[in-house]
Amino acid sequence: MARQSVTPFPTSAATKGMQRVDELEAENQALRQLLHKLTSDAAYNESVMQRFQERELGLLSAQDLPDLIERLTSGLRTSFGLESVRLVLLDPYGVIEELLAALGVQSCHIPHLYLERDVRRTLDRYPDLHRPWLGPWVRRHQPFPSPQTPVRSEALLPLRQPDGIAGFLHLGSADPHRFHPDQGTEFLDRLGRLAAVCLENAVNRERLRLAGLTDGLTGLYNRRHLDTRLAEEVARARRHRLALSCLFIDADHFKQINDRFGHAAGDQVLIALAKRIRDQLRTSDLAARYGGEEIAVLLPQTDLDNATRLAERIREAVIASPVETTDGAVIPLTVSIGVATLAGLEKGTLDEQARELLEAADRQVYRAQESRRIRVCAMPVSA
Repeated sequence: MARQSVTPFPTSAATKGMQRVDELEAENQALRQLLHKLTSDAAYNESVMQRFQERELGLLSAQDLPDLIERLTSGLRTSFGLESVRLVLLDPYGVIEELLAALGVQSCHIPHLYLERDVRRTLDRYPDLHRPWLGPWVRRHQPFPSPQTPVRSEALLPLRQPDGIAGFLHLGSADPHRFHPDQGTEFLDRLGRLAAVCLENAVNRERLRLAGLTDGLTGLYNRRHLDTRLAEEVARARRHRLALSCLFIDADHFKQINDRFGHAAGDQVLIALAKRIRDQLRTSDLAARYGGEEIAVLLPQTDLDNATRLAERIREAVIASPVETTDGAVIPLTVSIGVATLAGLEKGTLDEQARELLEAADRQVYRAQESRRIRVCAMPVSA
């Protein structure tokens, strides 16, 4: 009988060798995947770094405060492909709002900017005041209405300055995984610190510029700034056919106040008068010390009737209580106010219209003083 050949079973050593080959192949596969991931991450980080550098240069080259705000919001949203970027600034004393108004910009008209007066309530919304916070979008964190485009994840960047928190930069994405707690925050922290420095510099520059535009005694704008803004407002009113009004406010019998109580007391009366006027105005209005005890107020987009009503409120606020000086003197104060309005339809050059508006308001305050003072006289500028 012929003998049949028998295939031997693999030995234990051969089996181990095959297992080792499989393990090495798996390790290689994992290493290849890791290398691919590291390469992709490196390329992504390089792209992010480049965008951050471009944004940093953009922030550092901002021309003024409104331009910086635009670059921090719309600029970042475009650069990083985000659905929402909003800037929250703490402004308890209205300094930023005043600086923007001095540039002819109303803060409420700047998209994605929110000025907060209540510091404590605002800070209580945020989970971390020292470093960027990343995670799912939370309604409680938002001191503003929800964005129109749904936001699923967000990064909250505290803007820290030497004297404390200046505000927060909100970055929002529709991708729920764009910002997550385990994500590194080095770039975002650097962006927040740079934004805080740029904002501080921009505010300080505007303060210095504003110091050259204001009256040292009353804090109102000076005559030079009034002339500049008047030309701008007349041009805007003419271009859009809007009403523009002007008040001329004169403290009654001011020379007698100086003669009786002294010039130091007279200065305190002017300071009090300026404050009572300012308290009645909108952010868009501009009050300037025209000369001596005369104060001019520009009222954009305000017709004669509304300007006259405002003038009456100012008159009543001024006479409501006397001025008490630091020396204990109690000085009654009254004012005469002239009102004039451009309807946006007048003929002539811009300079002629600006001059006529001031002269018309001046004529009306003179008419008020010639009658019985403590009154308001109003008249439209002739077309």
